[in-house]
Amino acid sequence: MFGAEIAALAAAASWAIGSLLSANPVEKLGSIAFSRLRISIVALMLILYTSMIGTWGSIQWSHMDAIVWSALIGIVLGDTALFITMRRLGPRRTGILFATNAPMATLLSWHIFNEILGWQELLGTLLVILGVMMAILFGKRKDQIHKWESVKGLLWIGIVWGLLAAAGQAVGSLIIKPALLDGADPIAVSAIRVAIAAVSLFVISWLPMQAVKPAGRLDASTIWQTAGSGLISMGLGMTLLLYAFSIGEIGIVASLSATTPAMMLPILWYKTGERPALGAWLGAALVIIGSTLIFIY
Repeated sequence: MFGAEIAALAAAASWAIGSLLSANPVEKLGSIAFSRLRISIVALMLILYTSMIGTWGSIQWSHMDAIVWSALIGIVLGDTALFITMRRLGPRRTGILFATNAPMATLLSWHIFNEILGWQELLGTLLVILGVMMAILFGKRKDQIHKWESVKGLLWIGIVWGLLAAAGQAVGSLIIKPALLDGADPIAVSAIRVAIAAVSLFVISWLPMQAVKPAGRLDASTIWQTAGSGLISMGLGMTLLLYAFSIGEIGIVASLSATTPAMMLPILWYKTGERPALGAWLGAALVIIGSTLIFIY
């Protein structure tokens, strides 16, 4: 009954885990080099899996334009901007900025698909968004000194990159919605999107610009962390999100999938040994209340 909502929350949990796995490799390799390696690994995994289950036939040629644009905007632009933000602002601040893809997607879906939310769904959606924002804005105490809390460069530049990442995610998801409604398999769609993004990033790497080259040397630990991040975030998380979009309303799915920052709090506490502030936990409670309102609608 709640397949779309459960899939969206599972996607959020996948992104929370994958995001923290990404933090060290992004810092070591640089945003574009990390994204290129990660996407290439995931593309191989998804192509092999889709070939095994034999769902390529669910995709029509008429879907390809949407898939290409969704890949370029949602992954090449969105993911690259996301990891630029993470390298500058750390995973916690990146989380709050990326969470703005929920209201972006909601507003766009109302305009494009005429999706109308009832008062209870709308209240739940607003509480989820408010809770996500609160969980991040009040998620730091003065005595927290972990490197993930530092800001590299100008803050406003990091904010712009974060909002660009959120916009890429929202627009990329909306573009692919009609193909999914036509019956295209979400995993097969993910495989093609990620493969297109991987090829695009390899082309970008040939540009004579230092920013697209690896910032550090690749080692076994970095490869494993990158592979784990890609498998959990993109292989599992994005496939779950596309599945949720294929059977649910974009505004609700986007809001539930934006609970990643709240889910990230206990993981951050475990990883850094620094307990998030009380406001962060209150924000997480709002997320749970909002999700409940959506579920019981």
